[in-house]
Amino acid sequence: MVTSFEYFFHSRTTPSTIAALRSEPLTAALQAYADHLHESGYAVHSGFMQLRLLGCFNKWLFRKALTVTDVSPTIVQQYLRGREQSGRLRRGDSTILSALLHFLRPDSSAPPSTPVTDADVVLMRFQDYLRQDRSLAEATVINYTPIVRSFLTDRFQAGRLHWQKVGATDIAAFVRRQAAVVTSKRATVVVSALRCFLHYLFHRGVIKADLAACVPTIATWSLSNVPKCLPGEQIQKVLDSCDRKVAIGRRDYALLLLLARLGFRAGEVVALTLDDIDWDASLITVKGKGKRVVQMPLPSEVGAAIADYLSTARPLCASRRVFIRATAPLRGFANSSTISSLVDKALERAGVESKFRGSHLFRHSLASQMLEHEASLPEIGDVLRHRNPDTTRIYAKVDLVALRSIALPWPGGNQ
Repeated sequence: MVTSFEYFFHSRTTPSTIAALRSEPLTAALQAYADHLHESGYAVHSGFMQLRLLGCFNKWLFRKALTVTDVSPTIVQQYLRGREQSGRLRRGDSTILSALLHFLRPDSSAPPSTPVTDADVVLMRFQDYLRQDRSLAEATVINYTPIVRSFLTDRFQAGRLHWQKVGATDIAAFVRRQAAVVTSKRATVVVSALRCFLHYLFHRGVIKADLAACVPTIATWSLSNVPKCLPGEQIQKVLDSCDRKVAIGRRDYALLLLLARLGFRAGEVVALTLDDIDWDASLITVKGKGKRVVQMPLPSEVGAAIADYLSTARPLCASRRVFIRATAPLRGFANSSTISSLVDKALERAGVESKFRGSHLFRHSLASQMLEHEASLPEIGDVLRHRNPDTTRIYAKVDLVALRSIALPWPGGNQ
């Protein structure tokens, strides 16, 4: 049987690298990591490049008299700075070492492909705070993380985090820039995420003042906008654009059906696991906002598409997520923005022009179609899993035909 090392180093004469991988202190860990790369579907060249770097890292640990338990984000950063100073740092090195760190510390919330930087360490701890201290839903963690990462990148680029340099002007400028490029609803999420993050920094003693008060409020009001939606024939055109002859097309078709027929939010699609589907009872469990868990009937059309993907197209991997990335590492999607990107690509592929983009376009379109079929607002609220009836009331604004039928004539309108 071919070992993982032999698989990745086949036809490459690198005895010194092999020796470095099979020596202390990471002997067992690197063998297990090589097996992980093989099982995760990494290409030979990609696996070879990762293992070659890790062999160098292993030799460095040996020279420093460090053990496997000493490997930490700080140690990884120290090694990367040394490579940079010697001119040997290559693009992707930090990503590879981050993946090893996550492999050695599986309880870490940092994704395996994320570079280890000061910002990554802060984000890991912030995510733990959201989950453990605040008990927020995973969808909220998924939504808040890229916003906070954008703020850190905007203020510090890829450098060190000098918190004493953060002021009200920086915070207000970031919110203004975000508000100019996102929807009003997303802008409120930006504000909430940033306030939560600044509260966290203050309570952890990272900053001396609670800068959350410096986050400006974005003016929005209830029922201010008509929901973005597409007619049913255009939604079907987007679904039909998926090439179901290939694996990624079957995945995207099943994913888009969840959005179009059940009104899933992007974060709910990301969080969906194999255990959430009860095939015998034709039920699907939705993990929504505020850790709300709801069971919904699984329509035969949606169930058949998911079953087709699971049986013929889903890659073999250890993840319990339903929808898996098409390229290594084979695991679930990182966040909801990936789902929105898939929707945008599907709209372009289908040639459907829309002023609005993103996964919520399907959710709003479902509500509009239900109105056309004379569903009541409470029925729409049940399908979309709204807690507050006022949230559903906005969809009454798209039922123009019904509104016209009950409208009173304007006094003097015939004059």
